[in-house]
Amino acid sequence: MNKQIIFNLPVKDLDKSKAFFAALGFGFNPAYSNGNAAFMDVVDGTLHVMLMTEAFFSSFTNRPVVQAKEANEVIICLSCESRGEVDSLIAKATAAGARIPHPPEDHGFMYDQGFEDLDGHLWNLVWMAPKA
Repeated sequence: MNKQIIFNLPVKDLDKSKAFFAALGFGFNPAYSNGNAAFMDVVDGTLHVMLMTEAFFSSFTNRPVVQAKEANEVIICLSCESRGEVDSLIAKATAAGARIPHPPEDHGFMYDQGFEDLDGHLWNLVWMAPKA
């Protein structure tokens, strides 16, 4: 069985969020997208994000939608191929309107930096040194 991870994120403005993530190089599958949601490919065939308008997201739960600029439930962490890829994605995120909450952290064996997307969801980009 082909396992995939698909997580749902509520967004205030679907078109702006799609433009933001497209600027980072992520693609969208129109077959699973409409005016309420956009199916974003993060890691081809294995990891996807369904960006959902807050109203549509709310239809799946009786709990209030967390405003990610005020509280967080999760930090989405993506591994990168190199330090350069971390820096490149951070530069793209910044150019697309992301907020950068802290400078890069270099621990020798690991290099990381994060960004806050347009809705306040936290994303962390990390490169791990290969084991010797």
